[in-house]
Amino acid sequence: MDLKFFQLLEMINSRLTNIEKNIERIDEKLDFSIQLQRNHLIRVKNGTMIDDNMILMGAPYNDLTPQEASQVISNPDMDYAILDITAKDFKPNGGTLEGALRIPYEDLSHRWAEIQSRTTPLLVICEDGLKSIRACELMVKKGYLNINNVSGGYRFLPRESITAQPHHHR
Repeated sequence: MDLKFFQLLEMINSRLTNIEKNIERIDEKLDFSIQLQRNHLIRVKNGTMIDDNMILMGAPYNDLTPQEASQVISNPDMDYAILDITAKDFKPNGGTLEGALRIPYEDLSHRWAEIQSRTTPLLVICEDGLKSIRACELMVKKGYLNINNVSGGYRFLPRESITAQPHHHR
């Protein structure tokens, strides 16, 4: 009889532990979701371009086509910063984006704080647009509000964007 009682207590304890873990996960998701909605509201308030999918699907960052990124880069009135997360030895044809903060993706998890403004639009670029997706997700988790992935990376960015850059802010 005592054995069954202790087995029952152990089972109840195990279920309670699982319930606590699930509540903790739900709490984290809810906190992230609220932070994301606040980020979107700030972008809307500041008149920043925001893709419908960011709001409808809860996307944490903007995906810019190479052409959209090129328009931002060539606009002298646009305040933005560029985060280049290409590998240390990467040398794209035509050169890299002048004025970009270059932090290889492998170093980003411990160097992200070098990006001082959390609200200035940040264009994240890599070799082919794959690692930049993970970098955007990391930056959103670190509390940055205006993250933009350059889809296709340097591979598809129009060459004139690389050569004709008016200015950048950090």
